[in-house]
Amino acid sequence: MSKLSEYLREAIEEEIATGLLMPGAHLDETDLANRFNVSRTPIREAISLLAGEGLLEIRPRRGAVVARVTPQRLIEMFEVMGELESMCARLAARRITEAELLALESAHEQCRNAAASSDPDAYFYANEDFHHKIYLAGHNTYLSEQAFALQRKLRPYRRLQLRVHNRLKKSFDEHQTILDALRENDEERAAATIRGHVVVQGERFTDLLAGLAQMELAQINALQLVPSAPRNLAPKTKDALTT
Repeated sequence: MSKLSEYLREAIEEEIATGLLMPGAHLDETDLANRFNVSRTPIREAISLLAGEGLLEIRPRRGAVVARVTPQRLIEMFEVMGELESMCARLAARRITEAELLALESAHEQCRNAAASSDPDAYFYANEDFHHKIYLAGHNTYLSEQAFALQRKLRPYRRLQLRVHNRLKKSFDEHQTILDALRENDEERAAATIRGHVVVQGERFTDLLAGLAQMELAQINALQLVPSAPRNLAPKTKDALTT
C-alpha cells in the first residue's frame, strides 16, 4: 500500500466520520480522483482498504457505497465496543505508566475545553484521543488493534451521539470518573464505568437513531437542491473511452 493510498483512505474515512459521506452514499472514482487531483488507481486502492474495514460495501453494477448499519447491528457493535474498552480500561488500571497518565490527563483537559465551549466537533477529536490513550495504556497490542478497528467503524455514530443535548457534559463527567479510577488503579471501577460510557441503550439509542434520520433527511434535501448536469449527447471519442 502506497503512502498516497493511505492518505486517501484516511481522507475518505474522515468524510464518512464527519457525515460528508452518509450511509448509502455512492463513491464515484472519477469524481474522487478529480477532487483529490490523483489518478483512479490510488482511489481504487483506498476504496478497497475501506471495504476491507467494513466502512464501504462493493455492490454489483453500482460500485462502492458507504455501508449502512441496521439498528440491531449498531446495538451489537456498541455492545462489543463496550466490552473491548472495558478490557482496555481494566488492563490500563493495572499497567498505565506515569507518562501515560499525564498524557491522558492532558487529553481530558482538551475535552474540558471543548465541552466548556459547547463545541461537539472539537470534543469528538479530543474524545477520540482520550479513548485511544486508554487502548494503548493497557499494553496489549492485540486488544488495542481490535479496539481501534471497531472504533473506526463506529466513528460516524459516536460523533453523532455528541450532538445530543447535554451529552458533552455527561461524557466529560464520565471521563473524570474513568480517569480517577485509573489514577487509583481501580480495575473494576475503570472497567464498569467505561463500559457504561460506551454502550448505547435506552434513550441514548433513541436519540442516536433520531439524529441519523435527521442527517439522512438533510442529505436528501441537499441533493434535491443540486441542479442536474446537462446531458452530453455528443458521440464519445476513442480518448474519452479510455481511463
